[in-house]
Amino acid sequence: MLFASRRRALATWASALIAAACLVGGGTAQAAASQPCDIYAAGGTPCVAAHSTTRALYGTYNGPLYQVRRASDNTTRDIGVLSAGGVVNAAAQDSFCSGTTCLITIIYDQSGRNNRLTQAPPGYWKGPAPGGWDNLADAKAAPITIGGQKAYGVRVEPGTGYRNNNTNGVATGDQPEGIYAVVDGTHYNQWCCFDYGNAQTDGQADGPAIMETVYFGANKQWGYGAGAGPWIMADLEWGLFSGVNAGYNNLPSINHRFVTAMVKGEPNHWAIRGGNAQSGGLTTYFDGRRPNGYNPMKKEGAILLGIGGDNSVSGRGTFFEGVLTSGYPSEATENAVQANIAAAGYAPAGGGDPQQNVQIVGGQSGRCVDVPNSSTTNGTQVQLWDCSGGTMQRWTYTSGKQLQVYGNKCLDAYGQGTANGTQVIIWDCNGQANQQWNINTNGTITGVQSGLCLDANAAGTANGTKLILWSCNGQANQQWTLRS
Repeated sequence: MLFASRRRALATWASALIAAACLVGGGTAQAAASQPCDIYAAGGTPCVAAHSTTRALYGTYNGPLYQVRRASDNTTRDIGVLSAGGVVNAAAQDSFCSGTTCLITIIYDQSGRNNRLTQAPPGYWKGPAPGGWDNLADAKAAPITIGGQKAYGVRVEPGTGYRNNNTNGVATGDQPEGIYAVVDGTHYNQWCCFDYGNAQTDGQADGPAIMETVYFGANKQWGYGAGAGPWIMADLEWGLFSGVNAGYNNLPSINHRFVTAMVKGEPNHWAIRGGNAQSGGLTTYFDGRRPNGYNPMKKEGAILLGIGGDNSVSGRGTFFEGVLTSGYPSEATENAVQANIAAAGYAPAGGGDPQQNVQIVGGQSGRCVDVPNSSTTNGTQVQLWDCSGGTMQRWTYTSGKQLQVYGNKCLDAYGQGTANGTQVIIWDCNGQANQQWNINTNGTITGVQSGLCLDANAAGTANGTKLILWSCNGQANQQWTLRS
């Protein structure tokens, strides 16, 4: 009881400090006086690593957020903030990278501990870059806005990864820590592992309990939740965990455009929390003891982004900001951090983002492009069906011209077919031309590889009408509207 009383007293003291931190300035001009790492520090759990390509995570931070390298001459440039405690100066990147491609080479650590993230070296799994290293992210691939200003995230496709195996101050062994990441809720897949957090230093899956990271995606190989996903889970090595039990736990799928994902742990106790990074509070998805075999933890203190601890490179996701803390943050601290994130103003590029999470509605039928029975099986032919708003009818048009459903399946011309009548199916996204589509101003959707139109077979309008490729003919069964 003495321990519980002391803990309640500390929580009350921390809450008062957090409230004071959040009230500093009292107006928009001074809002940057309390950023996430200021709030964590006020709660007694300071950041030991702070990474972001979108904004400062301390109210006084005025240094670089990340570095880019352009292909035209292999020179680099640091990209900083518009003002101390403010948002990124994306115009500096746009100017530097104009007319060429750029890669993100360094994600700087704002904590002062130099826990920066750079290109991940090979581990048990090799990356696709020379020497088995991982790829670097395309600096232009994830445009958004924050606070009304343009910004870019770190878009991780399979094979992309960042890591630091020689860190300063990051939790090791069974030491307590907190982790959060803000990620794109529409960009994920069902493979391992889009992680951010604390990992082993040798890139090998040497045993359980040697890492502790936030995972976001729809992987069902180890832990998983209800529905089709995605879920926030913890990668603890030798398994993703959605709760105390291996395998299924009653964790709801998440459907937010931007997601705040949190994992924290202390001796024989850990939790998963998360929420909408654009509004509202946090949900506690799990709070309890460690899984069997994971007490005590044996964390090694490396930091990674976009990959598993053994450098498994099959995951997909987009990262905007995140931190690791020293100590186990209170819920009051995390709630204040979430309020700060929601107030930051994350939004899709172009404001309304009309091509994210939309329904594709037939001009002739008024029905939606639908995956039958919510199937996730490769090769399932899409159809027309009454619009319901379900995830099987929600499509995202990516910068790579893919039409994604479930975040990890792509609209696909079966067998790379280019003939009239080729079935239009779903398949794991792979970047090939038969999964690329042009959404045209005349209302048609055409295959990049084939040049043929997305077509309701035989001009059908009934539920269950299959979709195919057909020569564009201007008829209404080849007309489509994107609807949010």
